Amino acid sequence: MRKIYYLSTCTTCKRIMAEMPELDTFELQEIKKNPVTAAQLEEMYKQVGSYEKLFNKRAQLYKSEGLKDKNLQEDDFKKLILEQYTFLNRPVMFIDGNIYVGNSKKVVEAAIEQVKNK
Repeated sequence: MRKIYYLSTCTTCKRIMAEMPELDTFELQEIKKNPVTAAQLEEMYKQVGSYEKLFNKRAQLYKSEGLKDKNLQEDDFKKLILEQYTFLNRPVMFIDGNIYVGNSKKVVEAAIEQVKNK
């Protein structure tokens, strides 16, 4: 399976997708128009092992709502991601059994390498 969860207004997501070889082999899900379901989030969690790792702590709402000052637990991260698309750390890329979360250079390079070396 090849799938990318992304936000169309995110310039970083756009840049990463432009760099991704064989993008036409991916199913693309724009998370603002088509929010992540509980089942999809659970699938991500099974691969990553933590809702916190799937959570975007750089989201403006995280700071403006004072969430950075709260002691959030795994259930809180799960609930927040399901309630507000902006809390999903993006992009999330499923590539042939592996998952890549976020936009760090290391993560993006590993995802691109996997596609190139299929």
